[in-house]
Amino acid sequence: MNEKKESSVSNIFNNDEIGNEQITPFPPSSYPNKNNYLQLDDAKIYYEVYGEGPAVVFVHGLGGNHLSWWQQIPYFTDRYKCVNFSHRGFANSKNYSNKIGHEVFASDLAALIDYLELDEVYLVAQSMGGWTSVTYALNNPNKVKGIILASTSGTIDFKQVVHPEIEKIEEWEKWSKSEMEFLKSNNVLNAIGMEMAKTKQELSFVYEQIYNLTPYSYKENIRVDIKANRNKSPELLQNLNIPFLFLTGEFDVSFPPSGALALSSVLKNAEFVSFKNSGHSVYFERALEFNKAVDKFLSKYSQVCIK
Repeated sequence: MNEKKESSVSNIFNNDEIGNEQITPFPPSSYPNKNNYLQLDDAKIYYEVYGEGPAVVFVHGLGGNHLSWWQQIPYFTDRYKCVNFSHRGFANSKNYSNKIGHEVFASDLAALIDYLELDEVYLVAQSMGGWTSVTYALNNPNKVKGIILASTSGTIDFKQVVHPEIEKIEEWEKWSKSEMEFLKSNNVLNAIGMEMAKTKQELSFVYEQIYNLTPYSYKENIRVDIKANRNKSPELLQNLNIPFLFLTGEFDVSFPPSGALALSSVLKNAEFVSFKNSGHSVYFERALEFNKAVDKFLSKYSQVCIK
């Protein structure tokens, strides 16, 4: 692919840019019974719905489940209808078959969105959730109003983009391999990273508790699928007439920020935001900054006021 002449603007968020946050009451579930399940032929999908307004569906990563978005749902639910769910096989959802991977996950997401009678949705995807969300959008382009891709490009191979940032990825891969070995030697999950492990022990503890709710072997089988399926052309995203927001952490060991920047530069309507001193899980580690970036993006297209 050819390089787009005008690259997307890259913004770096710092803690000192964030002011005092007004706490808003957390509303009750939109449904009387909070333990909601969508029964499919071979799976049972757990979901929750909060608030009213334009629909925003939060799509978790490999290390998470519906609980992962505990810092996002209260922030957005006063202005948006927020849907969080667990992919099949991730607590509290059930997988009664051997079917796993981004295609079946996207099919489950489609079934949930149809079941909830959501005409249009914004998708907020973390890591593995990008595979689910991009696949869903490609299969249902008229249902998606915008996608936030956090530490992910989903099924899209950013290395197919012609851009100077791609040249930096080889060096990033060397650094990532070394850093992962260092994290492993210190018993720190890649998705947590050393910065959060050192400075935010409580958050690290909560992340690991959520991570451990789904069996390691199940997650590893899915990891094989997603690693083998970042192979689609960026042109597929170009053909989608929807806006994108790419969010990355400066010290992400699992996804190269350069890949997101390069990809955003060749899309018609895409933005890129990088967060200093952050790892793979910006939404968890730097929730307020993450929320503000997402809020600004959603407001631009939903016409809902930001906080």
